[in-house]
Amino acid sequence: MYDVIIIGGGPSGASAGIRAGKLGLKALLLEKDKFPRYKPCGGGLSEHAISYLDFELPQDLIEWEVTGAKVLFRDQSIKAHKDRRLSVLVSRDKFDDFLLEKAKETGIEVNTGEKALCCREMPDCIEVDTRQETYQAKFAIIAEGAHGLVKTCVRPADNREEYGICLVTEIPAEERELEERLGNTVELHFGVAGGGYGWIFPHKTYYSVGVGGVARDFLHPKKIMLEFLEKNDFSGEYKLHGHKIPLGGIKRKIVGSRVLLSGDAAGFIDAFSGEGLAYAIVSGQFAAEVIAGICLQGGNLKDLSKYESLCRAEFGTHLKYSLMFSRIMHRFPDRTFKVFTSSDKMIDKFLEVVDLTIDYKDYLRWCLLNFKLR
Repeated sequence: MYDVIIIGGGPSGASAGIRAGKLGLKALLLEKDKFPRYKPCGGGLSEHAISYLDFELPQDLIEWEVTGAKVLFRDQSIKAHKDRRLSVLVSRDKFDDFLLEKAKETGIEVNTGEKALCCREMPDCIEVDTRQETYQAKFAIIAEGAHGLVKTCVRPADNREEYGICLVTEIPAEERELEERLGNTVELHFGVAGGGYGWIFPHKTYYSVGVGGVARDFLHPKKIMLEFLEKNDFSGEYKLHGHKIPLGGIKRKIVGSRVLLSGDAAGFIDAFSGEGLAYAIVSGQFAAEVIAGICLQGGNLKDLSKYESLCRAEFGTHLKYSLMFSRIMHRFPDRTFKVFTSSDKMIDKFLEVVDLTIDYKDYLRWCLLNFKLR
């Protein structure tokens, strides 16, 4: 009988495992893949996300440092920079493997290559089936990402209005070319995909290029991706990788009688930017802390609800307003994105949202004030 079974070894599951091990929980982490494994993702890791790590991020994982952004909408473009690092770019196969190794170092059990098939909530425990075994624990943390279905033991799967689709590819390039084209900026191309954008991010040896949009409005992703590549002078045969991203800010059930959902499985994603690593890391930590409070400090089952309160207080308002901001921007794209790209002050202020110096609620208030002044 374990204290907790963690389903998924990505950043949220690994962060839950690290915290569980440090707190002294008897924990088992199940991950369907063998690590390191490829993960389709732009690889942006904000300073906000890094601040949640309770250890130093190794320099060899940092492939590029970002201090600004170039935002494009049709024939308009504008750049803005800060005098500080806003984010770094990492390859997810290496970053995720690093976090999982950190979880192993705490002494928890980690089984890779073992996929959880279902999770059952029983009166006095949970049971998790894999092809190899049936495991029991007092609690479970489901951190399986957007694609898994084990989380449906707590909430229904998202519909096409509640998740996005992204296509991404990696294009080899020399560091000098990357520096000349992008410097310390990332490119964000709006007006490309319904409810989303296209991106060009620099890594040490390649560009990460992708497009993403809300599934309901993004009907021909491969066609749009190929057009985006051609328009931005990337000619060649590139392998495209697709993945789902839940829209954050939507009210979802994330707490069962003995199960907590974290990271993408809980829908903790910035609905406008698609950034989710910060919320994956901290929600995994919160989940482990709440369960430790029950198992090790004499708490009771009702205390499981503290998890939802912690997440709401830490980032709930931010994600709620990210969805509101995204819907406003994409509902009236010609009007709103023209304003968004009309002044470097608009982008400069938005960069403060990226590292959460301000949240979306504050940014929306600031935008409305400036619209009035205009």
